[in-house]
Amino acid sequence: MYPKTAIILAGGVGERLRPLTLATPKPLLPINDKPILAHTIENLKNQNIKNIILAVGYKAEKIKEFLGDGKKFGVNIQYLIEEQPLGTGGATKLASQGIKETFLVLNGDNLSDFNYKKMSEIHEKNKAKITIALYPVDDVTKFGIAELNGDQITRFIEKPSKEEAPTNLNNAGAYFIEPKVLDLLPEGKCSIEKDCFEKLTQGVYAYQHPSQWFPTDDLNKYLIAQKKWQGLK
Repeated sequence: MYPKTAIILAGGVGERLRPLTLATPKPLLPINDKPILAHTIENLKNQNIKNIILAVGYKAEKIKEFLGDGKKFGVNIQYLIEEQPLGTGGATKLASQGIKETFLVLNGDNLSDFNYKKMSEIHEKNKAKITIALYPVDDVTKFGIAELNGDQITRFIEKPSKEEAPTNLNNAGAYFIEPKVLDLLPEGKCSIEKDCFEKLTQGVYAYQHPSQWFPTDDLNKYLIAQKKWQGLK
């Protein structure tokens, strides 16, 4: 089923982006004079995903002030305020309470033009529990690299040597998820990658994204994104 709801994980402090994040939460840092989150929300709206739950923590009030209820962006936005950091797993589990159908989870500090229709086709064709967007990287030694059998992800190898890497495909921080999968997660702070994805022995599939993807979680990556992002088509 094509997702109606997206959860955006946007609670991080952004220590590796200082001094830029001393006054501004990292999802509001500008790329082409528009905050990263605004590009992400525009891509969701363009593809008819208009219910958005934002998991926020650091400087949450600034994000709420900028986005409000989402109406000015043509979407509906709700907020999960992380009083204490919950990690990717804890935030996803809490934010997804009440969702009974396929939903999308995005890392809020990535800039991309994911094609959710194509991702959905892969998810439905394989009757997947989780479909993870993958993106090719030049240096496999700095990422978690996927091992594949066809469309199926058999495991992730964290920061392999060039010789050990089975592919050059990295977890790009976008996931179609079936709600029951999150039963694997413990209560409280946890990692969706380690406490869920790595524990599933089957049902995890790949959408290989062919277009733009830029992480912005440190100063160097942010500057690359500023230089190379071509906007949404």
